[in-house]
Amino acid sequence: MEITINHTTKTFEVLPENLEALIAMELPEKKKGIAVALNNRIIPQSIWAETFLNNKDSILIITATQGG
Repeated sequence: MEITINHTTKTFEVLPENLEALIAMELPEKKKGIAVALNNRIIPQSIWAETFLNNKDSILIITATQGG
């Protein structure tokens, strides 16, 4: 199964259970300052656990950075 994350295709034997699980895998040290779009739709963090993934989904993960 394949998912495109930030324009890079990743292959999984089994897809992560939901968007929350994927974010935990991709950014284990980051808890805040994350925005996610799934197939060009922004997904609020409040429903990541309810947002299931499908083969060929496209995900864009944006993280806030500090600085000026």
